[in-house]
Amino acid sequence: MQKKLVYKIDDLDSSYNDQVGKKCANLGELANFGVRIPPGFALSVSACGQFMETSLAGYEIRDYLEKHSNGINKVKKQLEASLEIRKIIQSKEMPPDLCELIRDYYRVLCDFCGERDVAVAVRSSGAVSMPGQMDTFLNIRGIGNVINKIIQVWGSAFTARALTYRIENHHRLDSALIGVAVLKMVKARAAGVILTVSPTTGDLSKAVVEGNWGLGESVVNGEISPDRFVIDKKTGHIETFIGQKTKMVVYDHKGTRTSDVSPSLSERPCLSRQELCEIVRVAKKVEIHFSRPQDMEWVIAEDISFPDNLYWVQARSAKYTEKKLSQSEYLAELMGRVFEI
Repeated sequence: MQKKLVYKIDDLDSSYNDQVGKKCANLGELANFGVRIPPGFALSVSACGQFMETSLAGYEIRDYLEKHSNGINKVKKQLEASLEIRKIIQSKEMPPDLCELIRDYYRVLCDFCGERDVAVAVRSSGAVSMPGQMDTFLNIRGIGNVINKIIQVWGSAFTARALTYRIENHHRLDSALIGVAVLKMVKARAAGVILTVSPTTGDLSKAVVEGNWGLGESVVNGEISPDRFVIDKKTGHIETFIGQKTKMVVYDHKGTRTSDVSPSLSERPCLSRQELCEIVRVAKKVEIHFSRPQDMEWVIAEDISFPDNLYWVQARSAKYTEKKLSQSEYLAELMGRVFEI
């Protein structure tokens, strides 16, 4: 396998996990499996390494940690280290050759989308999944801003939470090379998540969908009480719980902002039955493909008609309370459900 600094997302698959991180590799796998994802590109772990080496950020980080490693297992010390290390990284410029490469890929993406400065999401992609521990930037336009946010994402590998994770798992503190996904923003009418298993009971016959109006950050970050749908994957029966959707995340001139939801929208489900069934249908296919329950993020585009309005921006193994079946029993049950719903 040829190693590159930057890849088109749809040139990837799950075998690239160590090269570009789990998020990018899984998105490439979805694209090649026929699941609709936003167009975009991925910066490899090697690109992060080249930035750290060429800019001397890696040397300065190692030097800082050698001088301040005493007591690093304490929260206050981790917060201090995180702040200083991120300052080091964000003070550096992108190496010229890497900068030009990113510029080329962004230009191709803009041409493909028919926009001069297409809006993108810049997301972290670690080889090990650490949900919520690194930064995501939404609605970023222009190559200068994209490059700046890529550097900030690399810096977010040194958040206090990420440092704590590496300390607890006996990983090196000075080496945190991650991939970055740069994906076209979807003009979201609604967004959210689906788990193809009940997270609290481990019931594999159930899928749980949560969603809200606007972008999915309000659901992922737990900022609001979202709509919740519990679907029986065998019968298709749906239980609907309308959440108090008082706030939603929307586009702003630069980035995003939190906006009020009108009372009429707050009382309505953010998904039609048709859209909900399509989300479950696709997620079940992905669950079967990966042979394990999935935790996936979906977006419904407001400017595209069904079913082409459904996009996927994340797929990873689901975490849940109890595993009721052995792996062989689980695979047997999956194959029995291939053609359902």
